[in-house]
Amino acid sequence: MGTGTVVFIFILVVLVVALFGCFVTVQQGTVAIITQFGKYKRIMHSGLNIKIPFIETITRRISVQNRSAELDFQAITQDQANVYFKAMLLYSVLKEDEEVLRNVAFKFVNDRDFMTALVRTIEGSIRGFVATKKQSEILSLRKEIVEDVKDQLDHILETWGFHLIDLQLNDITFDEAITRSMAQVVASSNLKAAAENEGQALLITKTKAAEAEGNAIKIAAEAERTAAQMRGQGVALFRQEVAKGMSEAAREMHDANLDASFLLFSMWTESIKHFAETGKGNTIFLDGSPDNMQRTIHQLMSSQMKLDKKA
Repeated sequence: MGTGTVVFIFILVVLVVALFGCFVTVQQGTVAIITQFGKYKRIMHSGLNIKIPFIETITRRISVQNRSAELDFQAITQDQANVYFKAMLLYSVLKEDEEVLRNVAFKFVNDRDFMTALVRTIEGSIRGFVATKKQSEILSLRKEIVEDVKDQLDHILETWGFHLIDLQLNDITFDEAITRSMAQVVASSNLKAAAENEGQALLITKTKAAEAEGNAIKIAAEAERTAAQMRGQGVALFRQEVAKGMSEAAREMHDANLDASFLLFSMWTESIKHFAETGKGNTIFLDGSPDNMQRTIHQLMSSQMKLDKKA
């Protein structure tokens, strides 16, 4: 094989390599940064692209998709309590603009340096916020912490060519001693609330029982008053009817020209008969002598005479 043949083959190989080197494929969701002799030249977007072999070089491939990172760091509160954070950061390239992509490509030496700066910036922002708060306030300020960090970080990231999409504080913990004391505070607070509720329930129960007892006594007293009133009215009516009956009987005997003592004697004997019938075995002592009967009749006649005068 002659020298000319070797040279021809060499030139052919170089041409083939150069031809294949002219075509570059950029994956979907990424862009390629092209430099010429070490200086920025242009950007290649996703798809098939053509570059000048041996002159243009792909320096970096940048993803324009959303990226995430997990952060794990510590902060100290105003009252010197250690707080441990676990966070998730979601960010992306600000936009597919040439100037923005140039910042992304050349602001940092590599992605590791960018992530170091990003993580340290977020940690510093959160630590600065936490240092102004007490440990008892931290758990209730999760939203405020995120908003404060985003307000400070958005402007910084824009100068780097990125945009903060979301920051989530997934876990906030304290030292074991603080966690244990917080649990004791919660437990004692629950016990206090339970005791207060139990006291209120007992007070309500006793109040209702007292009200029910008072109402029962009131109802019983009212019933007793009504019954006594009715008994009094019954006795009064009974006496009224007795007086009326005795008056009519005396009037009839007077019209019949009979002595009123006969009526009184009849009432006396009827009374004794009634005692005997309704006594139910009880012993009733009566003075049955003529003197006592005469004395009793005189008393009844005196009562009758008073009733006649009133009539």
